[in-house]
Amino acid sequence: MTIFCTHCHRPLQAEMSCLARRGKQAPSALKPFRSTKSASKARRDQINVELQALRSLLPISAREKERLSYLHTMALVCLRLRGAQLFPPDLGPPAGPALGAELLSLLPGFLLVLSADAKLVYISDNVAQVLGLSMVELLAQGDTVFDILDERSCKDARKKLLFAREEPGREITFVSEMRTSKAFRLQHRGNRVVAVRGRFTALHWPAFSTTTAFLALCTPVGEASCQDDVFQSTHFLDMTFTDVTESVTYHLGYHREELMGQSWYSLLHPEDTDLAATQHRAVGESLGTAAAAGPAVLRVLRADRSWAWLHVSARRDRGGRAIACTSRCLR
Repeated sequence: MTIFCTHCHRPLQAEMSCLARRGKQAPSALKPFRSTKSASKARRDQINVELQALRSLLPISAREKERLSYLHTMALVCLRLRGAQLFPPDLGPPAGPALGAELLSLLPGFLLVLSADAKLVYISDNVAQVLGLSMVELLAQGDTVFDILDERSCKDARKKLLFAREEPGREITFVSEMRTSKAFRLQHRGNRVVAVRGRFTALHWPAFSTTTAFLALCTPVGEASCQDDVFQSTHFLDMTFTDVTESVTYHLGYHREELMGQSWYSLLHPEDTDLAATQHRAVGESLGTAAAAGPAVLRVLRADRSWAWLHVSARRDRGGRAIACTSRCLR
């Protein structure tokens, strides 16, 4: 028996109409195509609007705001949030960590505040006078103190910060080159050497009774101005003095004969021995008769018991049987 559709009058193989068959096909045939491009663009536009609003709230000049990328904007916002957490305006000192321009001009360097995990929290505005970079430009290097330090000093700085964090209140000092502007590097033939001296301090705000912050003064270490600020020394492979130029008397106050047979390490500041040992090890492990290690800034004891800052370069000499050092007196 042939069954015909009551609507189109076509023969059917089963008791069903074409409407039912079309109804089953409708979901796949009429399913609309949804593009996500417009939704993604709308989300990006909304994110850009919010970032522009955050940028407008930053307490920096309009010129600096125009130069900020979105990523840089978020880094500055995070810096401000960390500062607000450690120094709440309603709980902290009346002036907070910010200081007036007149007071900052009296300091021999710039102020630096770090969180317990070495994140940048505050950099005083006079940092531009020392490094040639504003706080905003410096933050573009990264959000930790290690991002603005010379890579060769990061290990020593990390070790000393860890030591200071374990003993809040104990003062530490480490010396490193810090990143500077291109104009500064061209003028001074390199980055600026800075001595960072500070301690971890417990914050006594009620909501942050167990929080500590590293408060430091970063002082530029003077640069050698002429060849007269240099003296040469030669050492056995264990860094015992075998020879030194007479100019050492002018810089350190020792007569040449006093240093013969003494160890280089006997003159170093205790906090700088690890850095000196790293340089010494690098020279010892290097190959070649003139192999050299990266320079290091060290404190050396003068004859009058004061400390001299030296920029020391070391290399193998005499067929690899000795170590020759060139020391520039920084201050």
